[in-house]
Amino acid sequence: MDMVRAHVYIRGRVQGVFFRQSMREVATRHGVKGWVRNRSDGRTVEAVLEGPRDAVEKVLQWARVGPPGARVEDLEVRWEEYRGEFQDFKILPTE
Repeated sequence: MDMVRAHVYIRGRVQGVFFRQSMREVATRHGVKGWVRNRSDGRTVEAVLEGPRDAVEKVLQWARVGPPGARVEDLEVRWEEYRGEFQDFKILPTE
């Protein structure tokens, strides 16, 4: 199984629309581990996703649209070396 890690920045109307909570639900459903948080700029959500490539890709596909009320303008993905450091998927405080 091809395990991957994606560091993601999602920009647009993505704060105040339950993006983080929804991403946690989607990631958990697909067995993806990592974290998500708001960035202090008010327009960006940042996440790290780890898991099987197909599962991470499904979460990324969802993130291109997001939950109802979101308007994703840009999704930047930086592929990194898989580390296997997460036990679950968490919402972290705003950075």
